Amino acid sequence: MEDTICAIATKLGVGAISIIRVSGRDAISKVNALFEGKNLEEVESHTIHYGWIKEKEEVLDEILVSVMRAPKTFTREDVVEINCHGGILATKSVLEALLRTGIRMAEPGEFTKRAFLNGRIDLAQAEAVMELIESKNDTAKRLALSALQGSTTNLVKDFREQIKQVIASIEVNIDYPEYEDIEQMTEEKLEKLLEDLQAKLEEIILQSKRKQQLKNGIETAIIGRPNVGKSSLLNHLLEEEKAIVTSIEGTTRDIVEGDVNLDGISLHILDTAGLRETEDVVEKMGVEKSKQILKKAQLVFFLLDGSKSLQEEDKKMFSSLEDEKTILVLNKKDQGIKIKKSDLPFSHVVVTTTKTKDGLDELKQEVKTMFQQDEIQENDAAILFNARQLALASQAQEKLKEAKCALEEGVELDMISLDLQEILETLGEITGENYQDEILDTLFANFCVGK
Repeated sequence: MEDTICAIATKLGVGAISIIRVSGRDAISKVNALFEGKNLEEVESHTIHYGWIKEKEEVLDEILVSVMRAPKTFTREDVVEINCHGGILATKSVLEALLRTGIRMAEPGEFTKRAFLNGRIDLAQAEAVMELIESKNDTAKRLALSALQGSTTNLVKDFREQIKQVIASIEVNIDYPEYEDIEQMTEEKLEKLLEDLQAKLEEIILQSKRKQQLKNGIETAIIGRPNVGKSSLLNHLLEEEKAIVTSIEGTTRDIVEGDVNLDGISLHILDTAGLRETEDVVEKMGVEKSKQILKKAQLVFFLLDGSKSLQEEDKKMFSSLEDEKTILVLNKKDQGIKIKKSDLPFSHVVVTTTKTKDGLDELKQEVKTMFQQDEIQENDAAILFNARQLALASQAQEKLKEAKCALEEGVELDMISLDLQEILETLGEITGENYQDEILDTLFANFCVGK
């Protein structure tokens, strides 16, 4: 934290400009020593200045330099950003000159780590920075921006505040039993409070997991018997001829995959081999792979040839499909649909023609309905959005259960209060109110070097 650090903050390569970020107490003076133009130590904060970077009379690059003085900066330290010409040689020559002044190369995520350690953002907001950079769809971007603005922090803070109130009620009863105007904390009241906390935390975890699916992309399997239109559906969704389409059964023998964005929902789609009994060794391996993928899939498009009566093989498959994650697709609408929706044990049924794109919009809308995409608005975006946060919330949930069981077994209230204090500390790790240096180092090691 005492060092002045620097790093290239833009992708290294050919481009219009590249930016080198410098942060620390000597940032302005060190850059000023290389800058030919105005005296950067005398300029006002948050101003941009034109000039040249020179070292021993050699001009390294023509630049624009931004000077931002603490504390109103990303790191709450003095920050200088040097806008160089894009390209590897010009940028590297300026960076190397900075390093020769005694400035240290930043570690991965060190700028964001300093922002956290200097109190500008909390740990959940720091993680949201990386989530925003890695966003693959509009939903992921919206959730990350919401967390960056403090939605996750407020969610955790509000829940921790409720726990604090329960702890305070227990302790005031223990410390001041003689005061009659204090509401008595009975075992029955405490049990009800713990049940409410448990239910709220469970809902937070469930909602977070659901929204994480939308953020990270939904593993989607297209399954069905051979020649029902699986590969055609994949090609239409991807808008490219990725899978081979023929009238010959067993054409798809291995998994064909691709990614598609449906109005903010990312699907990672796997077109599987047709499910049927076969003696062909290679096709049999493909069928086995299909069954494995089916077990792991978060969303299943189960295609039927709707122009034919329901087959026994299809009925056997029904038992292995979960209604809440299955969309049954009755294909070949152009040939007339013979299967009645009422005969199908599924809530989500769509009729299509994969020779054309007829029914494709209805299928996309069904996906949005299943995953309640329309409900995810900016004011409903507060979630725990990574594995670390969910793991801590799950630990807290288990400890709440243990506290409730202890109460039912007659454990004294002061011991229950200690359990709640432990839950408070666990949840505090989400926002960084409590943290361990080793965990912090691991977390920021996954960041970009210039962030």
